[in-house]
Amino acid sequence: MTSRIYLNVALGDGSLVEDFCIVGAPPRGAADGELRTTIGRASTIRSHSVIYAGNTIGDRFQTGNKVNIRELNEIGDDVSIGTLSVVEHHVTIGNHVRIHTQAFVPEFSVLEEGCWIGPNVVLTNAKYPVSPGVKDALAGPVIRKGAKIGANATILPGVVIGEHALVGAGAVVTRDVEPGAVVAGNPARVIGHISALPYAAVL
Repeated sequence: MTSRIYLNVALGDGSLVEDFCIVGAPPRGAADGELRTTIGRASTIRSHSVIYAGNTIGDRFQTGNKVNIRELNEIGDDVSIGTLSVVEHHVTIGNHVRIHTQAFVPEFSVLEEGCWIGPNVVLTNAKYPVSPGVKDALAGPVIRKGAKIGANATILPGVVIGEHALVGAGAVVTRDVEPGAVVAGNPARVIGHISALPYAAVL
């Protein structure tokens, strides 16, 4: 079986779509081709990935296997999304963002340039799931430029992770994190600053 490419999909020069992918699938309520889907040059969509219609994706984009990307997202250049990760709709992802395996990025999240999302990270956007009016109050986290989220961390709705901050593996982040802070634990607390870390000189 080859991949299915729906109507109104523009693939940039040198892009590769492996077998069993679906690209440009119309979301509920939209017709085939109604929403334009653009994927930039030299991109690689690996097998069994599903990309819904209405996405605008930059150059040198790549997915792992079985990635699911919902509709109406803005994704920059040089973005990588790892195997089995899910990006919901109305998400903004800047240039040079790396999302590792099995991460979850919900609606209305913002991932700024160069941020790094470790494996099994869960971002959330519903403060009180299944409550009346919950859909009208969704607020995804904002991961600022260059911030890094360690493996298995959970970021609560609307939390802002400051520029170049570091969230430790397994942390549960319930409140905003200042730029450059290092946080860890459940609930996450400040344990240091990136200026004290060995890699700080390369920031």
